[in-house]
Amino acid sequence: MNHQQTIDELEKTGNYRVLYKYQKPNSYHQEDGSEKITGIFLDVETTGLSHEIDKIIEIALVPFEFSKDGRIFNILEAYSSLEDPQTPLPQKIISLTGLTDEMLTGKSFDDEAIKSIVESSSLIIAHNANFDRKFVEKRFSIFQTKSWACSASQVPWEDEGLASVKLEYLAYKFGYFFEGHRAEIDCCASLHLLSMTLPKSGDLVLKTLLNNARLKSYRIWALGSPFESKDLLKNRGYRWPGDNGKHRSWYIDVDEESKEQELKYLKEEIFKMDIDLPIDSITAFNRFSERI
Repeated sequence: MNHQQTIDELEKTGNYRVLYKYQKPNSYHQEDGSEKITGIFLDVETTGLSHEIDKIIEIALVPFEFSKDGRIFNILEAYSSLEDPQTPLPQKIISLTGLTDEMLTGKSFDDEAIKSIVESSSLIIAHNANFDRKFVEKRFSIFQTKSWACSASQVPWEDEGLASVKLEYLAYKFGYFFEGHRAEIDCCASLHLLSMTLPKSGDLVLKTLLNNARLKSYRIWALGSPFESKDLLKNRGYRWPGDNGKHRSWYIDVDEESKEQELKYLKEEIFKMDIDLPIDSITAFNRFSERI
């Protein structure tokens, strides 16, 4: 009995589920004359969680070609490199990534190579773009000129019956596994996820991501809201930006359809008066960045 027969027999019982080890393909769809766009899947490993004080120690860029309807074609040559942060790595980072101080000593990123790859691409995707974008824009200004999408937050995983956005969990639910927490393999495994079909809608993951990334949204600042309204705002989904925010104020991000309704709520329930509030427009070019 060969491996596939064994797998079929096991799964037929209903008591087993077999996961396949991820193998990087050269392409996902054959050439059919479709117009193709070049995107990049990006991942970084860092010394910590703060883009203000921590450093990138590993970066991977995996360029790929895709069509407007979300089909992935060729996977292009990847760039992956290490950089010495000039400080000892925290033990938790060593444990998580397998990187060590010795592996990083004397290493540096090729800024020109990274710039060239990014310049030739139209879209940057990361599985946690809110984290990755801030780090790479601080280190490489070229990333500020590109549109971005997030495969963790801009795909409705929960609506599709998936309980977590963690990459390892999503891979498991789609039938594969990989050795994670190094930048390039995380990119490739994420790109593989984008090629899949969502279980309920039947749409390609990348198609759904592209549709959501193209949408314009708005950040409404409840600037000057009464202190006693903080619990109401928090329970409604408002966030406080911390000391580095554009305004020291609660804010919420809403889509076009919800914008007027949210302004009405603030005027009637929070401020109890007609008031002009700061509103920022958010697109794929500034979403997830420090500029919003």
